Amino acid sequence: MKITKTGTGTELCFALEGRLDTNTAPSLEAAVNSSIEGVTELTIDMAELDYLSSAGLRVLLGTQKTMNKQGKMKVTNVNDTIMEIFEVTGFSEILTIEKK
Repeated sequence: MKITKTGTGTELCFALEGRLDTNTAPSLEAAVNSSIEGVTELTIDMAELDYLSSAGLRVLLGTQKTMNKQGKMKVTNVNDTIMEIFEVTGFSEILTIEKK
């Protein structure tokens, strides 16, 4: 998975490309944890994300909990396949999601 980080000051965006699974979730978690201090608006851009596993969901949930304390988080450019995962798992009720 490729992670591209952009943003300045209190706004940050992570663009994800490829698969967010057991092998790649720790990389995203490390990137988020090392960058999130002082951020009040976090965007996770999934325009190029092909696959999302339960390990990826765990990272998103942890990130959402952190952002609830310091600002807001949104997940953007979600394709139909990943949106179905969010709906089946109930994450569509937890996350702010913008579809493609």
